[in-house]
Amino acid sequence: MRSRLSLRTRVGALAALCVGVAVALTALAVYLTVSTQLVRSVDESLYKRASDTLASSLGPSSLVQIPSEAFLASDTRVAYMGSNSELILPRGEESALPVGEPELAVAQGREDHHIRTADLKGENYRMLSVRASDRFALVVGQSMAQSEWILDRVRIVSLLVGGIGVVGATWAGLSVAQAGLRPVRRLTEAAEHVARTQRLDPIEVEGKDEIARLAYSFNEMLSALNDARARQARLVADAGHELRTPLTSMRTNLDLLAQSDREGDRLPPADRAQIIDDVRAQAEELSQLMGDLVELSREDPPRESREQLDFADVVRDALTRVRRRAPSVTFTADLRPWNVHGDPHVIGRAVTNLLDNAAKYSPSDGTVTVRLHSGTLEVDDEGPGIADEDLPHVFERFYRSSEARGRPGSGLGLAIVRTAAERHDGRVSAGRAPSGGARLTMYLPGSPPPTEAEPPSSASLA
Repeated sequence: MRSRLSLRTRVGALAALCVGVAVALTALAVYLTVSTQLVRSVDESLYKRASDTLASSLGPSSLVQIPSEAFLASDTRVAYMGSNSELILPRGEESALPVGEPELAVAQGREDHHIRTADLKGENYRMLSVRASDRFALVVGQSMAQSEWILDRVRIVSLLVGGIGVVGATWAGLSVAQAGLRPVRRLTEAAEHVARTQRLDPIEVEGKDEIARLAYSFNEMLSALNDARARQARLVADAGHELRTPLTSMRTNLDLLAQSDREGDRLPPADRAQIIDDVRAQAEELSQLMGDLVELSREDPPRESREQLDFADVVRDALTRVRRRAPSVTFTADLRPWNVHGDPHVIGRAVTNLLDNAAKYSPSDGTVTVRLHSGTLEVDDEGPGIADEDLPHVFERFYRSSEARGRPGSGLGLAIVRTAAERHDGRVSAGRAPSGGARLTMYLPGSPPPTEAEPPSSASLA
């Protein structure tokens, strides 16, 4: 299940958790260290007290003569335990140390000494028993109340410091998260602004860290989206402009036919046939325009649709098709084999458009010269050529020079050529042919065949 907490809250909680764990471990280490040191200090004090007692010749017979207050003043209790479990206490001692089997083992000589913690009326005592003679063991006990009081204070201080540390770490984590996520919040607001207003305004970028790089990438994405939107708007506007002319002409012809039938004044057969031919030609022009628009709007085809092919074979197939559409034009070809990795349909459509363009602008008895050398396809016609000011624009969408506006066409054919070349990492260019006509060139990267089994083909098609 996804977390419903904000990133800022999660960062603050993580900081608090880390500090809490660190404080808990530190407090535990401090508590264990202090506790060990206190117990060790009490043990050392007991060993010293036992040693001093034995050195003072304070035996069992002497101990009963000493009042218990002499020992209670120093928060210490002293007793002798016999090997027969007899317990000898100072005079007036009301409560004896909780001796047991460990102390009896020392008195009987089974152990030299023993130290442990025992409970006496709800109070912990540290008890040391050492062998005093063959029949007795000296038992010295000291209350642990002072040590436990110190440990209680250590626990309280650790909890207070730990709580302050967790609160401080939470505040610091939230503050750092808020400051660090401020650029992310601006990116989020910018994305929401784009979604809400459809405006692709770039955001301000500060710094050079990873968030700044993300902001730069976001601005680049906005710029690309803005360019795509502009291209889309331009394509729609240009398409609407180009569609308006054939649609208007078609509607006029259809209205003329309908009016003649409605008024009973039928047109002469020749005029009627001419109008129908015009409508059919306009319909074909619309079909070609829509096909060109679809071709230009296609994304790059998937890699699986590409194959290894001979560029010369694609040109030969295109020459065969164009020859049928332009039987009055002569095509001469000099084609050298050239292997390319690409989509045969896309490349064939581009070559066909180049040849159709040359046939359209060539006179009825003209010649179109086609050459393919080292991946460079040149198509020369014998038409009027391209003006110098039009050369940089002939491959743009819907661009038509002033001389071409009276000829049929959508102005998209050469744009499709450029798109196809760019999809295959190639390039296109326009210039003048030696005959005075236009020379259109398309280059596709590739390689010559390893071995040429046949000489380059040279054909003349009329």
